[in-house]
Amino acid sequence: MQLHLASLAFLASAVSVAKCWTPASSSGSDQTAAESLEILTEASADGSLKKHLATKGVEMMTERCSVQNAAVRREYSTLSNVEKLGYTRAVQCLMAKPAITPTDKAPGARSRYDDIVATHINQTWTIHRSGSFLAWHRQYVWTFEQALRNECGYKGYVPYWSWAKSSQDPLNSPYLDGSEYSQGGNGEFEPHNCTTGLPSRLLCIEPGEGDADLSMVGGGCVKKGPYAGVMANLTATVPSWPSITAKEPLSYGPRCIRHDISVPLARKWSGDEHIVDLLRNPLYQTDIGAFQDRLQYTGNDTVGWYGLHQFGHFLLNGDPAGDFFNSPNEPLFWLHHAMVDRVWWIWQNQKPVERAFQVAGTRTMNNKPPSEDATVDDTFDMGYNGGEVVIKDLVSTIAGPYCYIYL
Repeated sequence: MQLHLASLAFLASAVSVAKCWTPASSSGSDQTAAESLEILTEASADGSLKKHLATKGVEMMTERCSVQNAAVRREYSTLSNVEKLGYTRAVQCLMAKPAITPTDKAPGARSRYDDIVATHINQTWTIHRSGSFLAWHRQYVWTFEQALRNECGYKGYVPYWSWAKSSQDPLNSPYLDGSEYSQGGNGEFEPHNCTTGLPSRLLCIEPGEGDADLSMVGGGCVKKGPYAGVMANLTATVPSWPSITAKEPLSYGPRCIRHDISVPLARKWSGDEHIVDLLRNPLYQTDIGAFQDRLQYTGNDTVGWYGLHQFGHFLLNGDPAGDFFNSPNEPLFWLHHAMVDRVWWIWQNQKPVERAFQVAGTRTMNNKPPSEDATVDDTFDMGYNGGEVVIKDLVSTIAGPYCYIYL
């Protein structure tokens, strides 16, 4: 069993399907993931995880879900072209279905996809840099996955984006090469200066290198890939792109999806060494507070830093990816946050029993306004996309409502 699981993980990390793209190494983080999977398997088999989860009333139904029969979320570049099309067509399906959110709650919602985006907009002030950040986004991605499967007939699971693999050449990567099998290419040319990506306004992002088929840099509407022509219906909230203005929150503000992919940002901030450091540096292993703070780190007033979470949104250097309220309007969001969840999953399963119920932070973003500390008994919901959930039920991907692992 141990050799089999480790071999699957390394096989998934080694496959490259893009002819003109060579993935950068992800071996360090993939090795750590394989080790975590082995530890999770042992903690599941010997009953120690089940026993610990039960202390807070969390069910781990081993007859229904185990490491061996769990759904597998895979790295996007390892999917076949048929599998990639299956995923993007399911996303397109949600974009085509009518909204179910009442118009007085989200006047701008036009589709089921918008329903899901509206939930993120409504809860932004409590789900970032707070005690619920990791658990909320885990449930959010799972809710999206369930909508794809239950409403659009998708047979797979949300794939993840290996930041490390695309770090040296994102423009030609399977994620962003603009093919029908990608998540979109670069945008058309639109003149612009550097873009602010950090709260401190340090390290503004210079205009990107542009699409190989275009004579100038991007910044404008995406015209290549499966989401070419797709409109973000809900108005911008805090846009980072200079030509985008915000209207009344949740009102109708249709605009195209824009990309200006930043190769320098990718090369500096998303290499495997950053992921390995997060997962192995003793500074971030003390508790979940240290881990999640580093994952979301953006520097301070004098030193800028693109943490892995921030990088994933601003690599695209456009709209709506750079709007932290509206960022799920950008389809790459789901692959990015599946990777965020995978990194948390790796960290958790280095010590699956000890780290299961760790929560750190308050109930508001950056504790503004001041709020009580979050606990595993806190609840939240997915708006019109799902019912109320409790954080403690979301701490293991093979317990509670879940049954999935990462390879």
